[in-house]
Amino acid sequence: MALDLSSLLDRLSHRYPSLLIDAVTSYVPGERVVAVKNVTVSEEFFQGHFPGSPLMPGVLMIEALTQAAALLLLDRPESSGRTIAHLRSVNHAKFRRQVVPGDRLTLDVSFLRARAGLARVRAAAYVAEQTVAEAELVLALDASPPMVHPSAVVHPSAVIGEGTTIGPFCTIGPEVTVGRNCEIGASTVIEGWTSIGDGTRIFPMASIGLAPQDLKYKGERTRLEIGCDNVFREFVTINRGTAGGGGATRIGDRNLFMAYVHVAHDCHIGNHTIFGPHATLGGHTAVEDYASVSAGSAVHQFCRVGRHAFVGGYSVVTKDAMPYARTVGSRPARTFGLNTIGLERRGFTADTISQLKRAYRYLLQSKLNTSRALGQIERDPALTAPEVQYLVAFIRSSQRGVILRRPARRSEEPVAEE
Repeated sequence: MALDLSSLLDRLSHRYPSLLIDAVTSYVPGERVVAVKNVTVSEEFFQGHFPGSPLMPGVLMIEALTQAAALLLLDRPESSGRTIAHLRSVNHAKFRRQVVPGDRLTLDVSFLRARAGLARVRAAAYVAEQTVAEAELVLALDASPPMVHPSAVVHPSAVIGEGTTIGPFCTIGPEVTVGRNCEIGASTVIEGWTSIGDGTRIFPMASIGLAPQDLKYKGERTRLEIGCDNVFREFVTINRGTAGGGGATRIGDRNLFMAYVHVAHDCHIGNHTIFGPHATLGGHTAVEDYASVSAGSAVHQFCRVGRHAFVGGYSVVTKDAMPYARTVGSRPARTFGLNTIGLERRGFTADTISQLKRAYRYLLQSKLNTSRALGQIERDPALTAPEVQYLVAFIRSSQRGVILRRPARRSEEPVAEE
């Protein structure tokens, strides 16, 4: 597996005097790295150490081992692209022979354990299979300080986490809190009482946390709460809440908002959702975990989109979009059955998918009305999956009604699944 030596070692603090690794010969991600250093007479440290009898200083052997340790630790999944490594201590160091020009130094580093930002490795250096030096190294792994572009305007009372980068011409308001290791793209505006979780990426020209577009809003202290590892692409707009809607717009973790998505005031969005370009959520909308709202689609205020739902492109959702199903259309939107492909991709078992299909047959294909179809589902001994129970609860708890209208036969056409 290839490693970018230069970029990784740039994140090792106090590296001196130069790169002491020529190549990586063996690498097991997160476990072990073996690197080599060809020691030549032209090394600058030989000029004074020692004249007439050049020797590689022991401290530089430790430095070479530390660089190899940094390659191993900074490439681990737990380390973000802005983690910095510091050599904290050297334990049980032993130097067993001298290293002279012409030697090929093999650096063997194995991961031992990590805890509370400290990582321990076992390190040994060899020349022709003879041990030259060995030690246990302790490295501190810290996020780099925030990097703010000189042209950005960040209010002094804003809180910016370690490792976060803020691009040119950004504006960050006084009540904003941005977590660790975030990326804020150029010309982004973040205002209001807004909190953004760790690892979030905001692309250029986004507007996050601005006042709700509600005539009843009079400047009250309302919030926008964003979780971790979200992605907001170009020109996304997210409004904070209103006093009448609970006071907060909330977004969970690991969601993707493509370009020009709009999330209105008081929306509640779960985890792992996907919004296509120009998707729009009206106020007080709820989008549950793993739902997808495709490009150009609009969800009316106070509506819900259920778990694992798939809303097709350019649809207009004016009632609750059913969980696990494909909802497509604008005059009006209709249910096109179970989102089978999407459920299979997310690891749903064949039995669970079969039960959901059976439940949807009661809802869409039988001649029963919704209340009687729900009764049949609840009485069917073959429908015991928690997903079916959630489906029933979703329908019973709907305030605006659910989209259950099956497409007319003449209008049926293939609909892309997620």
